[in-house]
Amino acid sequence: MNLSSLRYLAALAEHRHFGRAAAACHITQPALSNALRALEAEFGVAIVRRGRAYAGLTPEGEQVLASAHRMLHEQERLQQQLRSEAGQPRGRLRMAAVPTAMPLLSRFAARLRARHPGIVPTVLSMSSLELETGLDHLAIDLALGYTGRQGPATKALQTWPQMAEHYVLLGPAPAESPTQAEPIGWAEAARLPLCLLTPEMHNRAIVDAAFAAAGASPVVPAIETNSVLTLVVAVQAGDVCAVLPGAMADTVRGQAGLQARPLVAPEVRTPIGFMAPAAVRPSLALQAAIALLQSADWLAEVQAHGGQPGAAPDPR
Repeated sequence: MNLSSLRYLAALAEHRHFGRAAAACHITQPALSNALRALEAEFGVAIVRRGRAYAGLTPEGEQVLASAHRMLHEQERLQQQLRSEAGQPRGRLRMAAVPTAMPLLSRFAARLRARHPGIVPTVLSMSSLELETGLDHLAIDLALGYTGRQGPATKALQTWPQMAEHYVLLGPAPAESPTQAEPIGWAEAARLPLCLLTPEMHNRAIVDAAFAAAGASPVVPAIETNSVLTLVVAVQAGDVCAVLPGAMADTVRGQAGLQARPLVAPEVRTPIGFMAPAAVRPSLALQAAIALLQSADWLAEVQAHGGQPGAAPDPR
C-alpha cells in the first residue's frame, strides 16, 4: 500500500467519477483504475462498486477510505512541520462551507492567504451533511456552516461562532423607491412568487420553519434550485423574489434594479460558525486559520459585510 493509491481513492470518493478523479490526480484513468485494483488485491476485498459507471464504495471500501483520510491528514501535517519556518506555515488547507456561506468563506480564504502566503487554501461548497461527514472523515480541515445542527458528527466538533445569520427578501426594486428597503413580514413574502433552495438543503428547512411560524405554510415555490447563484440570477432575470442570508445579500446589494428587504415577524437568527474536528492534531496551516478566525480584525470584517454578531468564540 502506498499513499498515492490512497490519494486516488480519496479523489474518487470526492469526485464520484473515474475520469474526473484521474484528472484531479494528474494521471490517466487506466492508471487510477489499476492502482485501485492493486489496492483491492492487497486487502483482498472489493473497495469500489463497479458498473457501467462509478457506483460508490463497498462497506469495506468506506473503511479503507476512512483510514486513507487519516493517513493523508498525518502526511500533510508532517510535511507542513518539515517545510515551514517559524511563523510562516506552508501547505494546503481544505475548507468547505454551506452554499449560503460561500461568500464569507471565500473572503476568509483571501485574508488567510494574504497573511500567510505559504498556505494554499482549497475552498469547496458542500451541503451541511456533506460538510459534517467531511470533517468526521478528515476529508476537510475547516468548515463554515450551521453550528446549531445536532447529530453524531457535530458532537465531535470544535466550534467558533462567527455570526447570527439573518434573512432578507431579494426582489425587484420599485421605481418609486429603489433604495429604500422597508422590512417585510414572512407571511407577506409567502404570497409572492419565490425562488427557493430545494428541500434537502438545510437553509430551506430554516426558511420553511420561518414561514410556518408566520402561519404561511406550506409555501409552493415558483422555482426551486440547489444553487445559491441561481437564486440571485432568477431575481435579476424574472419576476420572482428569493430569500437570502443578509451576509450574502450584501454581495449583490447596490446592483441596479434589486432591493433587499429585511424579513421580520418572526425575526430569524441562525448561528453560523467555523468547525473543525476536536480530537485531531491540527496542522500548522489549520492553526494559522484558527488564529485568524478568532481575531478582532476578522470578526469586525464579518459584521461589516452583513453579518450579525454571534456568540463569543468557543474558548477550547
